[in-house]
Amino acid sequence: MAPSSKIRVAVVFGGRSSEHAISCVTAGAVMAAIDRDRYEVVPVGIARDGRWVLAPADLRLAIEDGRLPEVTGEGEALALPFDPDSRGLMVVEPGRVPRTLGEVDVVLPLLHGPYGEDGTIQGMLDLAGVRYVGAGVLASAVGMDKGFMKLVWQSRGLPVGPYVLVGDREWRRERKRKIDEIKELGRPVFVKPARAGSSMGITRVVREEDLEAAVEAAREHDPKVIVEAAIEGREIECGVLQGLDDGPPEASLPAEVVISGDQGFYDFETKYLDSSLRLDIPPSLDPAAIEEVQRLAAQAFDALDCEGLARVDFFHTPDGRWILNEINTMPGFTPASAFPQMWAASGVDYPALVDRLIQTALQRPTGLR
Repeated sequence: MAPSSKIRVAVVFGGRSSEHAISCVTAGAVMAAIDRDRYEVVPVGIARDGRWVLAPADLRLAIEDGRLPEVTGEGEALALPFDPDSRGLMVVEPGRVPRTLGEVDVVLPLLHGPYGEDGTIQGMLDLAGVRYVGAGVLASAVGMDKGFMKLVWQSRGLPVGPYVLVGDREWRRERKRKIDEIKELGRPVFVKPARAGSSMGITRVVREEDLEAAVEAAREHDPKVIVEAAIEGREIECGVLQGLDDGPPEASLPAEVVISGDQGFYDFETKYLDSSLRLDIPPSLDPAAIEEVQRLAAQAFDALDCEGLARVDFFHTPDGRWILNEINTMPGFTPASAFPQMWAASGVDYPALVDRLIQTALQRPTGLR
């Protein structure tokens, strides 16, 4: 059989984090949009226990009637050989000699949260000499860790809000001191896992007596917790893409997150399961304000040495200040996600966006850069 002339793309999804289901939804949307005349897609699922499998063609990758999709581990077991000369996937079957599935030109690691978006899979792919979409090891790790993210931004003179980090040892052995530090932030505060996304494990705390329970809830997702002072302002997001032909990063039209009803904040259910969320693209801001948020988003992207793509989230205060909230180096690509919607409004539709990400990844070298 003659070898395929198509670019071979391994779409990796699922994973071990609490954002497993959203990764599956993202992968379903991307694989539905990818140009099959140009790309050969290899769907690689990672089960919650970490097993890699060649995903079945009929795997459900959408939220249906409130049911979240999942990689169950069914399918041929896969492994990535750490041989930069092979760049292939191996099928591993008990009692049989492993066989190659063929070389992969680029990996789309559509993984959210720890063990995927945090530099772990990026390091593995670097060791294997495989090109991939998105940020490298350091940028992914710093972008995932909200504490280090804010430290880097502060060092570059970018605006962030007041916060307190609560490490595992500090919480276990110096709890009173950390609680006293948190009290200095005032109320309300938002208690978050330091290394999680999709609004997992977040609690808005108004009463002091609820603080410890909120920290414990966040620690179910991550032993490291960040507590942020509430900032009065509009929630604005901006998409960023790595520049073409070694140019500077490009920022999309921003979006404003508008939540109707009495929902206190942008939580998991509001993002993915509720209809009370609205995105205004572009938001009702004057042109100078839009230019400023685009400039800050590109600076935040560059400060972390990001590659590929990112979504940068801000607060816009009543007095006109921009406060950086966080960056997401592998933002969701679900139909409801802000990132593809912002780029569509900026003139880059969904298939073109996926194509640009793959082509950008193919053009960059492997190894140190």
